[in-house]
Amino acid sequence: MSLQDDLTAVRRNLDELTRKVEQLERQAGRQKPGSSTPAAAPDPSRMVTVPDTPYDATLWQDVDDEGLGARDRRAP
Repeated sequence: MSLQDDLTAVRRNLDELTRKVEQLERQAGRQKPGSSTPAAAPDPSRMVTVPDTPYDATLWQDVDDEGLGARDRRAP
């Protein structure tokens, strides 16, 4: 590619980026003033609650450490 072709491609990409930023600014402007939540809030029925309690240690019994190989063998 020539320098002119590269500059044209950069200019086109910058124009597209500018359009996308303006679109995001318009979407953000639709939010209620002072609200930090987006206009389209996630559906609470699809949200999963992750408990703070530690996992049961037996879940990890007899597993290999990923990337380190099996416990009873040496890594190469």
